[in-house]
Order: sequence, then structure tokens, then C-alpha cells
Amino acid sequence: MNGIAIGFSDNSQEILKRLIKTEFINEIYIGSSFKKSKNINESIEVLKPKNILREKWAELDLIIFVGSVGASIRLINSLLSSKDKDPGVIVIDKKGLKIIPVIGAHQSNVQNIAFQICNLFGGEIIETNNSIDQNYLNIDSFGNQWGWKKSGDAKEWSKLVIKQANNKKIFCNQSSGNDLWKTSEAGTTINQLSDEDNDKKKSTFHISIFSDKKNTWHPPTLWIGLGCERNTSKELIKDSLQNLLATNNLSPLSIAGFATVDLKKNEQAILKIAKENNWPVKFFTSSELAKVNAPNPSNVVLSEIGTPSVAEAACILAAGDGSKLLKEKKIFKSINSSKSITGAVTIAVAQSKSQYAPLKGEIHIVGSGPGDISYLTNDARKALSKCSTWIGYKMYLDLIKPLKRKDQVLIESNLTEERARCDKAIKLAEEGIKVALISSGDSGFYGMAGLLLELIQKVKKEFRPAFEVHPGISSMQLAAALGGAPLMNDFCSISLSDKLTPWENIEKRIAGALLGDFVIAIFNPQSLGRNWQLKRAIELCLGYRPGNTPVLVGRQVGRKNQSKSFFNLDSIPLQKIDMLSIIIIGNSKTTLVDEIFVTPRGYL
Repeated sequence: MNGIAIGFSDNSQEILKRLIKTEFINEIYIGSSFKKSKNINESIEVLKPKNILREKWAELDLIIFVGSVGASIRLINSLLSSKDKDPGVIVIDKKGLKIIPVIGAHQSNVQNIAFQICNLFGGEIIETNNSIDQNYLNIDSFGNQWGWKKSGDAKEWSKLVIKQANNKKIFCNQSSGNDLWKTSEAGTTINQLSDEDNDKKKSTFHISIFSDKKNTWHPPTLWIGLGCERNTSKELIKDSLQNLLATNNLSPLSIAGFATVDLKKNEQAILKIAKENNWPVKFFTSSELAKVNAPNPSNVVLSEIGTPSVAEAACILAAGDGSKLLKEKKIFKSINSSKSITGAVTIAVAQSKSQYAPLKGEIHIVGSGPGDISYLTNDARKALSKCSTWIGYKMYLDLIKPLKRKDQVLIESNLTEERARCDKAIKLAEEGIKVALISSGDSGFYGMAGLLLELIQKVKKEFRPAFEVHPGISSMQLAAALGGAPLMNDFCSISLSDKLTPWENIEKRIAGALLGDFVIAIFNPQSLGRNWQLKRAIELCLGYRPGNTPVLVGRQVGRKNQSKSFFNLDSIPLQKIDMLSIIIIGNSKTTLVDEIFVTPRGYL
């Protein structure tokens, strides 16, 4: 995304500095007719706003103004042309408390970006769009969140949006791509249509690989199989592909990627076209291709590279299980004497059951905090607002559900299904979808981050979706804060669950922490199936520390029935400890005075 932010005063520079750290702003300016003030940071350029906008308008996707709405509108008024060409425009007040999407809420991703900014600054979005007030699905922009590309005239899309705003029925005819969007609350407002319902076509948008429909979202499900003579020109491959797609009513917007034999890893024309369009290229060995039962094998190809099919076999393999060969191979050759158009190319097309756009997909691993959403960080809120799909253990999703928009989808699962959650997140991200994977507390503390990253390491780097870990407040931190400051000096956390870690390793860690005089926070202390480990851990502690060592037990911290209790190490009521408890055991210096639990740092 190419975006700029312009502040109207010296006071806007702190907001600008935060915006430049986001993925949607590339440059920041103070817009002023005066020379640079001493109060403005050297890294921020001062220019006349009109000059900046005239110079950059045509190439921009987004403009954010920090300051007056009126001044913003006067600046852009003479530059506006049409919905499908103008950049999105958002106005923010100088404190970051009010965020107003002005232009492009429908035609671009501006509405979603506004929500992200709102959560990043802890502000309030001022939205006049019908889709928000009346829980409508933003039919002409929601596909961006699902990895799709849009075709159709902007005026035709506007007609549908106007009908929707006037409470007319809107229909969708989906023949390709992920249909999870239908399970969102906003998705249920859209009526499903079959090809036979001709009388409703004027109120219909399509989700399809075909190019002959108005108002269409195109999921990336088409794999282009390629075989070519060495050094075939880029122009011949490009023109031949366009010709093949056009004559078969297939949209180039639905291309998932190229597929060919690994002997073509250095075929420059294929690589350049793929790079220009941000398409992945899957390469297969001759032996892999030879196992595919392609309809048009060639003995010539077999004798040259060891497989009877390249284009057909490659696109079928890339498309995966359940794929369909839509267009059998066709050979294109240069037919003129132009030196720039040379060689020959064979093209075939297969359709995958699942869409594929890993370079557009994202996984945001979110630590949701110990319970109450007040402990959720602004960074985590921003990530949640960005993602169309949230995946997590049902109880954790329920805690943050008040933040969910009507167009977002929840995928709930049970305890012990961590691997399945991670696999689902990766699969959806590979489809080009932005996914939030939810853990309680901090996702890097006994949460989902480690498992997800272990699994994503197994995905080839060139096909790996983007990912980001968003830290959260751990229940250990909140329990400590409720009790005082027991973690002021060196401390460690130890889980007593031996389901994934052998108990002998856990005992070694406890002994090491005791030898080093660490404050110890204990997670997963006791359950119905693990009712002896906590007793053994306390026995180990009593071998190193006196019985009057202060201990804090926090239960359900951050949640409705939160409680804290103080005990001595030799008097912890084991029968009252469960998996909802966090135990913090003090070190040799920790004190408990008037229920103030402190480990001194050494200042006094």
C-alpha cells in the first residue's frame, strides 16, 4: 500500500510518528505554508499540502490528515474524480481520539484501516456508512479481507450498495473460493442465488473465476501450467496467456500462480511475469510430473525431460486434491519475425478446490490477556480489527467477543485442539485470508505462538504467509500486580503440567530455580488428573526455603471471580488449588507486610 499522512500543525507530529510505523503509511509531512518550526522533528518534512497532493495524488492508495475535517476536504476537493480512482481519505484529530473515514470506505480497504487506527490509538471511529449502522456487509470491499480481487464497473457496484442501503434484498452467486464469510452475522444478510434465478440478477454480485459477470469478486483458484522452449520471450507467454483466458471466459484476477517443471527455475520470462503480478511459481520434478495421468501426453517431451506432460501435469499437481483441469494444453508459437517475440509456450489451466494466495495472507498471533478485555493491548486490538477470521478456544473467544464486528468470523475449538487450530490458521492464511490466532495471557507464554511458529517453519519460505506475534499481559503479571511487586528482581515461571514435558525435567528446573534463589511463578499447578505434582514441587521448595516463605495464590485473575490469597510455603491449602490458579513463591528476600508482597530490588 502506498500511503501518506499529513499533519496541519506542530502538535500532530506525535500522531504522525506513530502512523509511519504502521504498514499503511510510507511518508509523513507537516503541511504548512511557513518555514519549518524549531518544534518539528528533523525527520518530518514541511511542505505546502497542495503541492504534496498534486504531486502524489495519482499514485496514492491512502491519505491520512491529522487535523481539521474542513481543511482536509478543501484540499482534496479539486482533485477528486471517481470512486474507483481516488485514494482513500481518513481524518484524525490531533489527539488520535476521533477517526473519520471520509473517502473510500467502499471502494478500498479504508474502513478496515480506520478500525485498525481506532484500536491502535484507543480512539473512536466516527462512521456514517450504512454498513456499520445497520450491520450490512460491505459488499464492494469485504472481499479484500478474503484474498479476492474485484472486477466490474464502479457505478454498477454503487447501484448495489444503494439498493442495500434502501433495504432491498441483495443476492450472491458463489461458485468458487472460501465461503466462511457467509457464517458472519453480516454475511447472513446476503441471500444466496443460483444460476437459474434470472429475475434477481440486477441485485446480485458474484464470487467466481469467470469474467463475463458484472460485479464479481475473483478468488485465486486458477493454476496456470506452463511449458516452453528455452528463452521464450516474455511477450509471447504474456500475450498467449491473455488470449487463452479471454477465449475461455476466465478472469486473470483468479490466477493463483504458475506451475512448471523444475528445469525452468531460471526461465526469466516466467519468473518476470510471476514477479510483476505477485504470483507464486511452483516447480515440480520430472518424476513428480510423470505420476500424473494427464490427458495429452507427449513422447517428445518424455524423451527430452523424462515426463510425458509438463503444463497439464504441473497445473493439476499445483491445484491439489479434488482439482479440475479446466483447459487442456494449448501450444502457442511466435508467428512473426519480430525479434522481441520468440519461442513457443504450452499452457493449461486447472481449478483448485481451495483458493491460494499466501503472499496476501497474514497470521496474527494475539495474546488476549488474562481475561477482561480492558487488559487487551491497543496493538492486539489493532490486529483483531485487521483480521476477518478469529480462531481460538471458545472460552477465550467469548472474553473478547464484544470487540468483534458483524463482518468477522469466529472459529471455535476445544482444549487440547491446539495443533488443529494452528493448522487451520496456516491453511486460511495460505488462501490469502488475514487470521487472528487467539491465546489467553501472552501467546508466547505457554500459548499458541510457539506451536504456530514451529509449524510455519515447515512451509517453504517463498510460500510462507506473513505472521506477527502480538504480546499480551500474562496472568502471572496480573497476579503479581494484585499482590504487590513480587517479581521486582530475578524470577522464572515453571509449568507443572507434564503432558508435554517429562516430570524429571520439571524437577530439574525447580531445583535450578531454588539454587539460584529465583522468585518462582507456577503455572498449571494441579488438575483432577494431575493431583500429586504440586505437592512434590512444594516439598522440593521446602528443601531450600524456610516454611514461612511468603506465597501468593491468585485465582481467576482478570475474570469475574478473581481472588488473591497469601500463605506461607508450608501452609498452602493444596485442596483449593486448581488449573485456574497462579502461585508465586517468594525468594529469600521477599517480604509480606500488611498484605504487601514485595521482592526488594536493593534500592534501600
